[in-house]
Amino acid sequence: MIRQVTIFLIFSLAACSVAISQEAVVGIQSNYSITGSSEMKSKSISSLSHDTIELPFFDDFSGKSIFPDSKKWADNFVFINNTYSDKQITAGVATFDAIDNRGMMYETAISSGFMADMLTSLPLNLNYTAADKIKFTFFFQAGGLGDSPEPNDSLTLQFLSPEENKWFAIWRVNGTTDQSFRQVLISIDDQRFLKKGFQFRFINYASISKSLNTDDQSIIGNCDHWNIDYVLLDKNREADDTVYSDVAIRSPNRSLLKNHEAMPLNHFREIELQEMSSFIPVYYRNNDIIVRNVTRNFEIWDVNKNTKVHSFTAGASNIDPLTNVDYKANLIYTFKSDSPDSARFRIISSLKTDDFDPKGNDTIDYYQVFRNYFAFDDGSAEMGYGINGQGSRNAMVAYRFNSYIPDTLRSIQICFNDSYNNANKRAFDLMVWDDDKGVPGNILYTGEEVMVEHNNRINGFYTYGITDGVPVDGVFYIGWKQRSETFLNAGFDINTPNKGRQLFWLNGEWLQSQTNGTLMIRPVVGVPEKTTSINDLYNRKLNSVLIRPNPASNYITVITEGMTYPESSRITILDLNGRELMNCRNEGEINISSLRVGIYIVIISTAGKPTGYSRLIKVR
Repeated sequence: MIRQVTIFLIFSLAACSVAISQEAVVGIQSNYSITGSSEMKSKSISSLSHDTIELPFFDDFSGKSIFPDSKKWADNFVFINNTYSDKQITAGVATFDAIDNRGMMYETAISSGFMADMLTSLPLNLNYTAADKIKFTFFFQAGGLGDSPEPNDSLTLQFLSPEENKWFAIWRVNGTTDQSFRQVLISIDDQRFLKKGFQFRFINYASISKSLNTDDQSIIGNCDHWNIDYVLLDKNREADDTVYSDVAIRSPNRSLLKNHEAMPLNHFREIELQEMSSFIPVYYRNNDIIVRNVTRNFEIWDVNKNTKVHSFTAGASNIDPLTNVDYKANLIYTFKSDSPDSARFRIISSLKTDDFDPKGNDTIDYYQVFRNYFAFDDGSAEMGYGINGQGSRNAMVAYRFNSYIPDTLRSIQICFNDSYNNANKRAFDLMVWDDDKGVPGNILYTGEEVMVEHNNRINGFYTYGITDGVPVDGVFYIGWKQRSETFLNAGFDINTPNKGRQLFWLNGEWLQSQTNGTLMIRPVVGVPEKTTSINDLYNRKLNSVLIRPNPASNYITVITEGMTYPESSRITILDLNGRELMNCRNEGEINISSLRVGIYIVIISTAGKPTGYSRLIKVR
């Protein structure tokens, strides 16, 4: 029997002395969505050259990039996402935190407070007078699904006087536990700002824990989140101009599987009748003060075939003013694919509204993935999970999965967060159990003394191979056994909760986890994973490619010596054992800062086939 207990959750970053063993959920030290992105490029305001932008200036952050739109913003320190906010008015927010534009915690982070993220507009043409009624509005949220800022933390807004070349503080709010979205309206009638070349910027001031005297610094992580949404600067606005003629999708799509975010295709085929959802949900909001009519449309595409496999209209309905709608469209469809082992589908939800509505926030998509692994998380770690404190040296964590056909567990993927001063780089035992009446039973596999490893690819998962595989059929558990009292800091997905699947072992008994989220751990099943033989690459007589610079420490550019590759070409980086370490599109500079010093093989491929290669030397 599982004993229900109340567990203390650490959502703040107070690194206090720990007297007893406990679960903990803390902020992350780095953001893999940024560190693993091919978009990641540093830029500074001084290096940019742009013409001034004409009014209106508007951004609801509904684009697909994780960085701010470079046609509107002069820097890229904030994180554009759909995972850190709660109850926003449109999908997509700009998140301010203690992580920089490289996806790492600011080197200037201190407990007494420091300037962290900044979001600066490009120069605007504000050559108007006070009579033109220039108004600036935005929504902000403290904390959201992240860490609530402390009272001494703050979010500030500054305006630039172009002729004085001086920034002036205009608005500020201190940290609070109130996590609702609030709107701010500011009139711009001071003539010093009503000039061509005007800019505005948001800055957050954060602070890491004051208690760094703990022996376990891995519990210190990202903190003090603020979310910004729906930024609008325009003329001819009244003092009460705080409502918008806009019907918008406000939350991301989710998996169309009832119990999984992803799973192997052959397992899905076994249970598709009970696993396939009978509806597609879409979440939207009427931000207007009048009743609006909305038509809901849906499409499903087979990505591998680039073919639309299903589409329908779910009819139209009127929406009351300032109202959220959670709509479930009946779905008579199940995923079908000719592929024997994998498939990928794109689910598109869109709203047909009036022509005067802003476009871009009326469509959202989701990719349903069928590969060789099971996943309950959505791939984004908002927090970090672990067990620490006295008595946690032999603590265990287990997550429940189900193999719907007899299969073989080949590896376990875990997203471990970077931690403060690499404090979680410790050894642990990788564990697999069978089921014993709802709790882990017999040990099926132990991988002794494996190390916490980080993989700075887009999803941040590191793969721990199981050489001979483990047969699985029905319920099984994967997890770890600790060898120290250090907080291991595994990725924790806050916005995809799966209550009841996670357990932990302390003092001789299994306990139900009291955390609200999903541990980012995934079992990989099926045939043995293939590794690429380095000798095979040379024997294929592939085209040589140039890498510049080479040796390199942080960024490389792959040059194809006169050969033309389509936009779909990809870059794969292997170690000398043939293990894949990175895989990304061949788009300009590629960030290799996460690789260890050594020699690697870089492969360029098109349509899944290797077409060129080169050696890469990674230096400090």
